[in-house]
Amino acid sequence: MSTTAQIGVTGLAVMGRNLARNFARNGYTVALHNRTASRTHDLVEQFGHEGDFVATETAEDFVAALERPRRLMIMVKAGEPTDAVIGEFAPLLEPGDMIIDGGNAHFADTRRRERELRERGIHFVGTGISGGEEGALHGPSIMPGGSTESYASLGPMLEKISAKAQDGSPCVTHVGPDGAGHFVKMVHNGIEYADMQLIGEAYQLLREVAGYSPAQIAEIFRTWNTGRLDSYLIEITAEVLSHVDAATGRPFVDVVADQAEQKGTGRWTVQIALDLGVPVSGIAEAVFARSLSGHADLRKASRDLAGPKAAPLSGSEAAAFADRVEQALYASKIVSYTQGFHEIAAGSDEYGWDIDLGAVSAIWRAGCIIRAAFLDRIRAAYDARADLPSLLSDETFAQEIAAAQDDWREVLVAATRQGVPAPGFAAALAYYDALRAERLPAALTQGQRDFFGAHTYRRVDREGSFHTLWGGDRSEVSA
Repeated sequence: MSTTAQIGVTGLAVMGRNLARNFARNGYTVALHNRTASRTHDLVEQFGHEGDFVATETAEDFVAALERPRRLMIMVKAGEPTDAVIGEFAPLLEPGDMIIDGGNAHFADTRRRERELRERGIHFVGTGISGGEEGALHGPSIMPGGSTESYASLGPMLEKISAKAQDGSPCVTHVGPDGAGHFVKMVHNGIEYADMQLIGEAYQLLREVAGYSPAQIAEIFRTWNTGRLDSYLIEITAEVLSHVDAATGRPFVDVVADQAEQKGTGRWTVQIALDLGVPVSGIAEAVFARSLSGHADLRKASRDLAGPKAAPLSGSEAAAFADRVEQALYASKIVSYTQGFHEIAAGSDEYGWDIDLGAVSAIWRAGCIIRAAFLDRIRAAYDARADLPSLLSDETFAQEIAAAQDDWREVLVAATRQGVPAPGFAAALAYYDALRAERLPAALTQGQRDFFGAHTYRRVDREGSFHTLWGGDRSEVSA
């Protein structure tokens, strides 16, 4: 077999197939491999006119089809299937070759794989890819990790197939070494969870408090999408809410079971944030909200619990309330991104990745699920001040939240009075208030911990750790 392919893709389910087509459409010869050979031949038969493909049936033929340094992209399920594919192909590769994992792998697995393959001279590039099947075909946001050497070879190809921001720049950057790319993709998905939860809460408030129909709410979201909330998720929300079920004639959203599923990246984001000691309360509430939605028996058993009874608002009141919800949604979204970027910064410090937060926000401007107009402003904030401790420390964002906070609070008052759950909005506001508080009840917590466990505490007026002899004369001693 001739060695002609610049890149190979193994694992030709929807994402792998569309990425392979994307590479071919951009002028690269692509070697194809799949455990089921028929899927390989089906791709060539259906889409062979889009570019140059080399169909292979064995691992040996697949590797033989690749130019040196070989670039081999794995698009299979995370976990054991990925390890199995690596185990199959790594012995066939040579020093300088690279394996690119484009799945949603846990970053700790990516770090392990990168370390093990590096010892054999093989580059392992854990790569976050966002945008779903359409993004994979037409241009995703790409978050590669791995070595600088691997990016020098692979980067130009990824830049060519990636989404392009409005200024024409490719939505890909070398995030950092080993697991940095998959870590950033994990947090991206965590922000996505929070964003979707906040949008869902806005919808439910507009429906149950303001009394709007799904079709009317769709128009509200379309209006919001022309302003500062301009984003992919707001756009598709309007499409979903305006859709009518053909079988029943009812709003589509009313015939879908209200039990949300999840694949794990949001949960990982919260778990790792706990390990890093980073508060991502908005993302956590989104994960828990999905979990709660799935406990159908528990929810059914709780239907008769008492709650408030209030009539929907009048027309003029509803319109004013919708404006307040827009403020609450925008402010809460800023908090979600703030928490996500804090976790990325903490992960970067913990693992020595030196991640450029401005570059991350830049590559999320197009192609990915959380793409939004205000990411340009997030990038500008980090570019202006690389040591920015929080997005809420940026003057422009701080001013916007200051202007939104009264409406934000009123929305939560209305939600509480009407008995409409809004955990995402509430968590975001609590985070904001906790950051700006002069004192937190953590002082009392430390006193309690010292009382029952002699865990010690620090004082505000002098250095050192101290313990009060609670069971004795309650004098204070240095610890």
